Amino acid sequence: MNVAAWRTEEVAHRTWVLSGPQDELPARAAPNEDDLRQARGLPRWRADEFTASRAVLRHLLRHRCADLVDVAVRKDERGRPMLDGHPGVGISVSHDGGTIAAAVGPGRRVGVDVQVPPERLTDALVRRCLRGRAPLVCALPEPERSAEFARVWTVQEACVKAEGTGLAGSPWTIDVEPGRDRGNWGPYRWVSLRRSPVPLSCAFTEPECP
Repeated sequence: MNVAAWRTEEVAHRTWVLSGPQDELPARAAPNEDDLRQARGLPRWRADEFTASRAVLRHLLRHRCADLVDVAVRKDERGRPMLDGHPGVGISVSHDGGTIAAAVGPGRRVGVDVQVPPERLTDALVRRCLRGRAPLVCALPEPERSAEFARVWTVQEACVKAEGTGLAGSPWTIDVEPGRDRGNWGPYRWVSLRRSPVPLSCAFTEPECP
């Protein structure tokens, strides 16, 4: 196993993101019985993706919030994942193209998103998601163009996931300056982990308690 393929970053005080390849899960990373029960009945590919994502989340909890490692994951009234009985501990997971990311932030709302750069990227899609900033990305050569677009999109997605609105929150309307590694959107701060081999971002609120 390539241990170096997995990275944990503290994006803010006591707010962590763990990411890496699905086919090389960290040692001891495993879903719990409740996660496995929720995966039953899903198509095989979806069940594998679901249980791997939960395994990564459990692994991060084991190392940062060990007393919560086996707490069941449910959805709150806005559809955000939450630890049953611990609504003040923000959690989020994301997966795309064989890469998984999980985030945990006690006392915060959090959202994480990972996105493999698209192989085919139209100017129309860039304009839809970046609007007035689109020319900055359209002018880049490939593959930088697709990578920068994916970085912006992960910020937008992470923000609406933290908010609990998802695509209904129109992430493409969130103004993100290309090339930036951090910024704000309303009550949410965001960080783009530009050292990540796959575009990855995390959004979060300020702590609700010290």
